[in-house]
Amino acid sequence: MTEAVTPQSPLDPPPLPPEKPGAASGAITPEDIRDGAVVALLVGAAGLLLGLLWAWLAPRVQYVSNGEAVFLRNSESEARIASDGTFFLLSLGLGALSAVGTFLWRRAGGVPLVIGLGAGSVFAALVGWRFGLWLGPSSDLVAAANRAGKGVPFDAPLELLAHGALLAWPMTAVLLHLALTALWTPRDPDPAPVYGWTGYYQAPPADSAPSAPEAPRA
Repeated sequence: MTEAVTPQSPLDPPPLPPEKPGAASGAITPEDIRDGAVVALLVGAAGLLLGLLWAWLAPRVQYVSNGEAVFLRNSESEARIASDGTFFLLSLGLGALSAVGTFLWRRAGGVPLVIGLGAGSVFAALVGWRFGLWLGPSSDLVAAANRAGKGVPFDAPLELLAHGALLAWPMTAVLLHLALTALWTPRDPDPAPVYGWTGYYQAPPADSAPSAPEAPRA
C-alpha cells in the first residue's frame, strides 16, 4: 500500500538546508573558559603594580603634633584630592593596558574573555587599593607623632576618599576591549540567502497571467 504524496505548492517555503555538523553546539569552548581564567589571574595580579605606583606617586598629606594632639600641617592642602586623582589616573592607564594586552593576545571577543577581564580588573583595583595602603605610612597617628617628635611634620597614611575610583580600571578595561573587538575582529560571514521564498506573498509575474480568450473568427 503506497502513501499519497501531496505536491508542494509554489507558495510554500522551500525546505531548510541541512545544518552543518557542530553548528548546534555551544559557542563557548573549554579553551575560551581557560583563556578567561588566565586573563582574570594575570590582570588581578597586576593590582600589585597599581598599589606600588600609587604609594610612590601619590602626594603626601603631612601632620604635625604639639605634644597633645595631631593637626594638619597645611589645612588648605589639596594633597588628599590629588591622591585620589593619582589612583584614578593610574587605574585608567592600567585598565587601558590590560584591555589592549588582552585583545592582542586573543584577537576575538567572547563572554568568558570579557567576564575574566572584568572580574580580574575589579580584583586588581581592590588589591591595588589595599596594597597601597599597606605600603604607605603607618595608620597609627599616635605612634607616628611620637616617633617624629613635637613640632616635626610627618606623613599621614594614604586614603582613598572617592571609592568610586575603584571602578575606573574595570570600566575602562571592559569598554575598551569591547570597542577594540567591535572594530578589528573579523566578522562572521552572513548566512547564505534562501532563494525562492521571502516570507511574504508576492503576485505572480505578468507573463504567467492567463491570456484573454480570442474572439471567434467569422
